[in-house]
Amino acid sequence: MTESAQPDGGEAVLAACRDLGVDVVFCSSGSEWAPVWEALARQRRDGVAGPRYIDLMHETLAVAMSTGYTLATGRPQLVLLHAVPGLLQGANGIHGALLTGVPMVVASAESTGYGETGTDPGSQWYRNLSVVGGPQAVAAPFTKWATQVGDVSTAYGHIVRAAELARRAPAGPVYLNIPMEVLLQPWTRPAAARPVPEPGARVSTRAELEQAASLLTAARRPVIVTESAGRHPGGFEALVELAEALAIPVVEPQSAVCANFPRTHRLHHGGDATALFAEADLIVLVCCRAPYYPPSNRPAHSRVLVIDDVPHRPHVDYQVLGADQYLEGDIGPTLTALTEAVREAGVDAELVAAREAEAHAASAGAPAAAAASSRPAGSGIDPAAVVDVLRELLDPDAAVIDETITHARIVQQRLKADRPGRYSYVQGGLGQGIGVALGVKLADPDREVALTVGDGSFLYNPIVQSLSAAKSLGLPLLILVFNNRQYLSMKLNHLRFYPDGASVRHADFHGVDLSEQPDLAALAGPFGMLGMTLSDPDELRAGLEKAMESVRSGITAIVDVRVTR
Repeated sequence: MTESAQPDGGEAVLAACRDLGVDVVFCSSGSEWAPVWEALARQRRDGVAGPRYIDLMHETLAVAMSTGYTLATGRPQLVLLHAVPGLLQGANGIHGALLTGVPMVVASAESTGYGETGTDPGSQWYRNLSVVGGPQAVAAPFTKWATQVGDVSTAYGHIVRAAELARRAPAGPVYLNIPMEVLLQPWTRPAAARPVPEPGARVSTRAELEQAASLLTAARRPVIVTESAGRHPGGFEALVELAEALAIPVVEPQSAVCANFPRTHRLHHGGDATALFAEADLIVLVCCRAPYYPPSNRPAHSRVLVIDDVPHRPHVDYQVLGADQYLEGDIGPTLTALTEAVREAGVDAELVAAREAEAHAASAGAPAAAAASSRPAGSGIDPAAVVDVLRELLDPDAAVIDETITHARIVQQRLKADRPGRYSYVQGGLGQGIGVALGVKLADPDREVALTVGDGSFLYNPIVQSLSAAKSLGLPLLILVFNNRQYLSMKLNHLRFYPDGASVRHADFHGVDLSEQPDLAALAGPFGMLGMTLSDPDELRAGLEKAMESVRSGITAIVDVRVTR
């Protein structure tokens, strides 16, 4: 049988990827993608530049790696899954990308003809794989936009449109159902196809900037709160410039999902805004989806300035911001323009100097970080000590991906992230951390990447598939497990509602115990990786130094740290 010279829908997918500048196609294989695989084979045969293809053995892994890659590069990628079952397997990661604001195009397929049209997609679609309403109906609740490609003539345009929609605010994953019959149809490249331009920048009007500047310059006790400004291009640096211009204290609450402001900066005021809110006459919310809890707990007497590309998140079911003014646009340019407007409006130098002096005094008088608990050797290691040593050993530009729960605040505080991309929290359901870390490493292979993860979170990950990908792709990670051998978060929530209940009185907790978990360090063995268990504080530094040596030599290290809490 000779090769067909006529390109089909698979070539339309690949052509769109080239014009969009897609670097990587992340795939968890399904039988619908033979046309794309054939197009990839022609791409290699003909020496045509195009995206790299990576086949992965789990859908969550494929989506999470795409998330990590885009967090590191800002460029959306393509994820190929299988029918509805693969889509549902990947739903956890897709929903996480929605919450994180990571653009990507996710695609899977169905059959619309079941062999009756002369095209034979395979009988499995008729017997097992079809879902009433189509897979786009399944994807709709956890994507930004979902639709079906009805004909091969629109396949290229649909993919380009999907990618552009994914990048526009609010950025997030979009879904395309590309039926088998469409993928197998002959396709002719549109004559007008061309590389897709970058989105245009959006900044508020001059009048809006002047109004916001007047709020800032008139405020006596302003405070800035931010959750995700650092994920936006230029956002980290522009926020520092604004805060320094007026000596405004900055708070990164527990809900912060990335490094937004240097933790070592004199104006960084920790993670609790309660005391500042009590005295504030102006609260500046920069990329905050949920600044108050409960939502009605907004300070009654403070004015509120909201700066965000999309203040009201469409995926958030209930949200209270209480704004007096919105500045809506791209975060970096908007913050820079606002700082310029503040300087033009005139800064009260005496007031700013007083706030600077107060910040210096607070910084000088701040209590030292609590020392690690003193415990007998072998009884466990304080998690704060783990982060302290990690911080000292990591390269200053290393990325730390965090999928801890009860230890997240410790990681945030003790890591002392001082630059964009240093810290990133995995959003959405647990089980994505290894994939996100691998995606960040894939985007920048020379960068050190560490994953901090709880034992419960680690066990939710597709461990075998993820470690296999790390080895086959040459992506060494430091995986640091904070192991308290329980679902502590679940236990703490139980105690919140039943502090004196039967579970407490009889030490009979359900849904908590992880004491029968496997030897986590031993999971490294089948992949030729380094695995170690640390339980003695005296072993901590030497153990992590050995792990870092392994990672720097190109071999992933899993360090199972038995922590005291």
